[in-house]
Amino acid sequence: MVSLVRAALRLNCVSSTTLKNAFNCSTKFNHLDDVYRWRQKSNQQQHRLATGIASARNSRSEKKSKTYLLITIAGVTIGYMIFLNPSGVEGKAKQEITTVPQPVTLNTAQDDEETYRKWHATERTDLPTYKIDDVHEHNSLENKVWVTYGIGVYDITDFIPKHPGSDKIMLGAGNAIDPFWAIYQQHNTKEILTLLEQFRIGNIRLEDNVGTDDMDSTWAHEPKRHPILKPTSERPFNAEPPITLLANSFYTPNDFFYVRNHLPVPVIEAESYELEIEIETPKAQTSETSKILTLADIKALPKHSVTAAIMCGGNRRSEMTEVKAVKGLSWNAGAVGNASWSGARLRDLLIAMGVKSNESLHVVFEGADLDPTASPYGASIPLSKAIDERGDVILAYEMNGKPLSRDHGFPIRVIVPGTVGARNVKWLTRVTVTDEESSSHWQQNDYKGFSPSTDWDTVDFTKSPAIQAMPVTSAICSPNVGEKVKISPEGFIIARGYAWSGGGRRIVRVDITANKGETWYVADLEQEDLPDGRHYGWSLWTVHIPVDKSLRGQEIEIWSKAVDSAYNVQPESFHNIWNLRGVLSNAYHRVKVTLS
Repeated sequence: MVSLVRAALRLNCVSSTTLKNAFNCSTKFNHLDDVYRWRQKSNQQQHRLATGIASARNSRSEKKSKTYLLITIAGVTIGYMIFLNPSGVEGKAKQEITTVPQPVTLNTAQDDEETYRKWHATERTDLPTYKIDDVHEHNSLENKVWVTYGIGVYDITDFIPKHPGSDKIMLGAGNAIDPFWAIYQQHNTKEILTLLEQFRIGNIRLEDNVGTDDMDSTWAHEPKRHPILKPTSERPFNAEPPITLLANSFYTPNDFFYVRNHLPVPVIEAESYELEIEIETPKAQTSETSKILTLADIKALPKHSVTAAIMCGGNRRSEMTEVKAVKGLSWNAGAVGNASWSGARLRDLLIAMGVKSNESLHVVFEGADLDPTASPYGASIPLSKAIDERGDVILAYEMNGKPLSRDHGFPIRVIVPGTVGARNVKWLTRVTVTDEESSSHWQQNDYKGFSPSTDWDTVDFTKSPAIQAMPVTSAICSPNVGEKVKISPEGFIIARGYAWSGGGRRIVRVDITANKGETWYVADLEQEDLPDGRHYGWSLWTVHIPVDKSLRGQEIEIWSKAVDSAYNVQPESFHNIWNLRGVLSNAYHRVKVTLS
């Protein structure tokens, strides 16, 4: 009970209107884990803890805008969010500090990982030393904007006006980023650390250093993964299977299904799990505005199954990067999988609560995975999709007939068939019907497409809608890049792959060429026999490509392009669909092989 109260106080703390109040409130806690445990064990008792929490939820959108203490240190050079707020952890363990007699000289050509990873933990004897109070005072453009990382003090004032999210950056001015980079470890790259060090103006006193050693427990309970998965990042864990495995089975084996995590995997006990459903707008015309369901309650509802492919918005990003660098995980074509999902229909629950269809409303989903400000991963979809009988949105507890694994959302994740993977929120704890779409970073400032001419100096995320349905795409799973392919006695080679289109659109054709488009061959499709508009699973394809036997020993390039039921077709190249986040990567898939 004590830890529960502490966590509730912590939540109020990060919802404060001033960063200073949040910082003072942080002394009530020893570990960020209190916040994680509170969120993961949310129940009715927690709702009764304080009227402050209940009233806060009535103005949740306004509160969230204040709790997302964001700063994008890398800005033009990177596209990731960096959250700022020293109250995220009260770490007393200090990082290992190295004192050098001479100033540190940045050698950006040097590839020694240990060197650039220790810049922030190395005292710069050529620079002055500041107290943490000095940093707190520099929290506005008038007084300059300072942040700290390790024992480094950084002045990012000149960077602020160049970034479109400057209002979010200013919420985090004058504080330490250490607790947040301990969570978002993808920032610890040479590119980003080099840029950060260029803003350095001094050192922080050792006694004021914000340590992160006590945050290791955040990652202590990560699930075990199949070794065949190839990580694109370790913390948070993101990985894809070898693409050659994907065409072997219509339903992707659970252990081989790609993993996309934005935050640490929460630990949730089935017995204490609860899902909160709230109706926050009178436009829904409901008589019942709140409901709390246990896992047993959800499993007692009529069971519905749907086959749906889930694809990361950044699938095939590595190919787009070959045109020009983008910001994001370097996915190949394996950030997709197809499964049979089973659970209760969200539509049934909403209708039982009296929700009426309204084209202007949204359904917001929140997970149990939290950032260091105790803000959950969030996303939203239109209510019209959630309440549509043909929408097939389900609260899934089974994947291919087995309980969800922790990496895939145990005990409940929402499955929104036909949409980008980012909307299929895992570890679901809250569903809200609202007037506005989710205010989360992943809905507002990520997973959006832009013109190839838009860069990080000119991007305005408010000008682009959040991705929902994904465009038509295909990929060649076999043969693999660089493989030696034997020509059969009959004079052909075999290629296999997958194709998929968002919005429930059926794949009607996959065209394959091995001579740069002079001749196309139509592949045979393996797919479900379902009506168009509800064709949410992928299609596997196989094709026999005739080749000239005289080409043995030479290299050829195989291309694939898919066509969906609306006759949408993949574009030929990435040059004209390039975008700064590397999403919606659906140009022809191309694989070079050598004939033998």
